Amino acid sequence: MVERAERMSSGQPRLTLASTIEDIDRRLATRRMGVDRKGPPAEEVLASAFDIRNVAGLLHHYPRRYIDRAHVQRIGRIEVGVPATVIGHVRSVSYRVTRTHKKLVTVTIADGSGTLALTFFGQPWLRTTYRKGMEVAASGIGHRYGRTLQLQQQEVEILRTDEQDLIHTGRLTPVHPASEGVSARTIRELVYRALALLPPLPDPLPEDVVTGERLGSYDRALRDIHFPADDGALGAAIERLKFDELFTLELGVAFRKHRIATEEAGIAHAVEGPLSSALREGLPFAATAAQERAMAALDTAMARPEPMNVLLQGDVGSGKTLVALHACLVAIQSGHQAAFMAPTEVLANQHERSAAALLGPIGGVRYLDRSVAPTAQASLLDAAPDTPPPVLTWALLTSAVPAKDRSRILDGAAAGSVDLLIGTHALVQEGVSFADLSLAVVDEQHRFGLHQRMALKGKGGEADVLIMTATPIPRSLALTYYGDLDVTILDEMPVGRLPIRTVAARTGAERAAAYRLVHEEARAGRQAFVVCAAIDEANKTQVKAAEAEAGRLAAEVFPDLRVALLHGKMRPKDKQDVMDRFRVGETDVLITTTVIEVGVDVPNATIMLVENAERFGLAQLHQLRGRIGRGSHPATCVLFDEAEGDNAIARARIDAMVATTDGFALADEDLRLRGEGTLFDTRQAGMPDLRLARLAEDADLVRRARERAFALVASDPHLVAHPELLEELRARFERSIDWLFRS
Repeated sequence: MVERAERMSSGQPRLTLASTIEDIDRRLATRRMGVDRKGPPAEEVLASAFDIRNVAGLLHHYPRRYIDRAHVQRIGRIEVGVPATVIGHVRSVSYRVTRTHKKLVTVTIADGSGTLALTFFGQPWLRTTYRKGMEVAASGIGHRYGRTLQLQQQEVEILRTDEQDLIHTGRLTPVHPASEGVSARTIRELVYRALALLPPLPDPLPEDVVTGERLGSYDRALRDIHFPADDGALGAAIERLKFDELFTLELGVAFRKHRIATEEAGIAHAVEGPLSSALREGLPFAATAAQERAMAALDTAMARPEPMNVLLQGDVGSGKTLVALHACLVAIQSGHQAAFMAPTEVLANQHERSAAALLGPIGGVRYLDRSVAPTAQASLLDAAPDTPPPVLTWALLTSAVPAKDRSRILDGAAAGSVDLLIGTHALVQEGVSFADLSLAVVDEQHRFGLHQRMALKGKGGEADVLIMTATPIPRSLALTYYGDLDVTILDEMPVGRLPIRTVAARTGAERAAAYRLVHEEARAGRQAFVVCAAIDEANKTQVKAAEAEAGRLAAEVFPDLRVALLHGKMRPKDKQDVMDRFRVGETDVLITTTVIEVGVDVPNATIMLVENAERFGLAQLHQLRGRIGRGSHPATCVLFDEAEGDNAIARARIDAMVATTDGFALADEDLRLRGEGTLFDTRQAGMPDLRLARLAEDADLVRRARERAFALVASDPHLVAHPELLEELRARFERSIDWLFRS
C-alpha cells in the first residue's frame, strides 16, 4: 500500500516508501555488489518494464518463486543434477579466451572436502573481483564438465567480513520477475537494501481488523515476503498481504455500493401493468422456473425508489432475452423508456428479432415500419387519425441504419415516441438522447468499456441498470468484481433443449469423420458452422485463415454443398445478407470467425467444427458451442486440437469442454486454469490488480475481507474516521475514479 513513512535514524535520513529507486542506487554507489553496471540505470528499466517508480512499487514487486539455498553442504557431497549451496575459500582465479573467442574467468573454491570450479563467461573484470583467500557462497545445480565439478545456473556471493548478511545464497532466495536490462539479482539487491534502509512501517489496516483476523504485522509481512527466514514466515507473510489486497478491493466495492444506495434517487416502477401481463400471457412457450424467479427479482428491484443495479447471469440459451424484455416493459408501462445495448450488430439484430416476435403479438410496432402490425391494425406512420396508437414502439439503431432513418429514430427517442431503443454502442454516441430513460440493459457487458456502460446509464439520469452476461462468472468473481450489483442467476435451460455432444479431434482420421458428419447432416436438411480465428493470412500465424479455409472446404471437402463466408471486416449489409441466407436455409456450411460468438440463433444448425480450438479460451469455446443445438435435433461440436508439445493448459481446456456443457462449471475451471486477470479485464473494470490473491484459491480470505470491509463502511460510510483508507482507495483505484466515486 502507498504509505508515507518518514523517520530519522542516527542523524541520517531514512528511505521512505515514496523514495525513488535512484535513492537506493545512490546509497549503493560505493558497494554495488551485483547491481548491473552496463546499460541504462536500473530505475529507468524498472519504470518502463514494471511501472516501478519508487520504493513502494519495488516492495510490492513480489517474488515469483523461491530457491531453497538455506541448507549449506560440503563440496565433496555435491551430486550431479541436484541443487546445492556451499561455502568455500577461493583457491585460485584464472582467465583465458576460448577458441570461440569467449572470455572465461574460472574461480576455484575449496572447503576441505573437495574443490568446485565457478565459471563466468563474458565478465573479464571478475578476475580482479575475486582474490585468493576470499570466502564465497555459491548455489546451483551440480554438474560435471569432464572431471571438473561445476554448478549450473549458479549464484555466487562474496562473504565479507564486515557484512555477514547473505542476499543471494544461504537462504530461501527470492526470484523476482525481471526484464532485459535488469536482472533478478539486481532487483533482489535493491529490495534488500531498501528494506535495510526503511524504518518500521505503520500498519495500513485498522487495528481491530488486524487483531480480529489474527494477522501478522504489515512491516514483518513486507520484509518476509522478500526474504523469509523459513517456509512458516513466508506463509504468514503471503496470507497477510493477500488479505490486504482483498480488503482494499472489497472496501472499494462496499464504498461505492453504499454511495449508490444512499445518495442516488431512483425510479419506483409500476411492476403490475398491462404490458408485462400481456407478454407473460402471450408467450408461445412456458417460461422456466428460473426465468420466473429472475423476473420476480427484477420486479422487486424496479419497484424500489433507489436505483436498480442487477447482474443477470445465464448460460447460453437459458432465456435471458425474455427476462430483459420483461424489465423493459415494466419501464415502458410505468411511462418511461428503455434502452437495450449489445456489443455487435449481429447480436443487436438478434435482439430486435426477438423483440418483434414477442412484442408484435401484444400490439407492439417497429418504429418506421410501414407494414400493418398484427394487433395495432395500422403502422405508426400510416395510421389514420382515428386509429388508436400502438401499445408500444421499438427501433433498431446500428451503424447499418440509413442516415435518413437514423435521424428520424433519434428524433423519436428524444421526443419519447420510441419506447424501446435497441442497438450497439451507437446508443451512447453524441447526439443520442431520450425523453425519459428509466432502464438501461447492457448485454454481454464484458465487451464494453466501463465508460460506455456509464454513458448509456447517463442518458437517463438515475436509470436502473440491468447487466447481462452469457459467460457465466464464478460466484467468488462475481461477488468481488460486481460487488455493487445484485446477482440474479438463470440456472435452468428451457424444456426440450438437448445437450450438445462435444468431441475432440486430434488425428487425420477424426478430422475426416467430422467432415463426413457434416455431409450426413446436410443430406438430412440441416446446417453447420466452421469457425476459424482469422480472416486472412497476413498475420503469418499458424491459425487457418477463414478466407483460405472457405475456398479449400468449398473446392475440396464440400464441393456438393453450399458454402458461405462471414467475418467481422465485411460491410454490415453484407454480413446481414450472409446471415439471413444461412438463417433461411440457403447455405449449408457457414465458414466464420468468432463474429458468431454471440447473438446467432439458427435452430437448424446442428454441427460446429472449431479449427485450432486450443487457441481459444474456455468461455469463448462455450459461447461458440452455444450457437448450435437450439432446435429439436441433436447437435455435435467438434474441437480440432492441434496443440504442439505438452501444452497442458490448452489440453485441459479442451478436455473440460468435452466433459461438460455446464457453463458455470467451465467458468470455475477457467478461473482455476487462467486466473481472474485473464477472465476479467481488471483495467477495464477499474479494479486494482491482485498480485498475490487468487479468487479461485482464496475463497475464505475473500469472504473474510468482504465482511470486514462492508462492516467498516457500514459504521463509517464516508471513511471520516479512516482518512488513510480513503487516500488508499483513491491511490489504488486511480485508473478509474469514475467507477469508485461516481455512479
